[in-house]
Amino acid sequence: MDSPFGMFKIFSIAFPILFVIMFVFSFGIFFFVISRMFKQKRQNDASPKLTVDAKVVSRRSDHSISHTSSTSSMHSTTWHYVTFEVESGDRLEFSVSGQDYGMMAEGDKGKLTFQGTRFIEFDRFR
Repeated sequence: MDSPFGMFKIFSIAFPILFVIMFVFSFGIFFFVISRMFKQKRQNDASPKLTVDAKVVSRRSDHSISHTSSTSSMHSTTWHYVTFEVESGDRLEFSVSGQDYGMMAEGDKGKLTFQGTRFIEFDRFR
């Protein structure tokens, strides 16, 4: 007759192995994301700071809302993006602050300053 504790033995052996695998996997993803962020920052820092004539061709926002049931709290995050078209016809999209986003409208023309993938400023023509 099989013991009802036979399955428990399997779980007691498998759980620590799965726990270690998930921990290593999570740490690996965390390390990968952080290393990519630092690599992008180094590339931006090494890039020349450019100022070009540009036109705002589109704006968009991404919203994220998270809800914690244990504390019944909500957290909202918004990312703002603006796409510029330069004289050559190329389009560049940058993540911008909410303040910069609010100061731009589609069709605005001005001087765009950026460094690599980092938005620095946009001065509208008056």
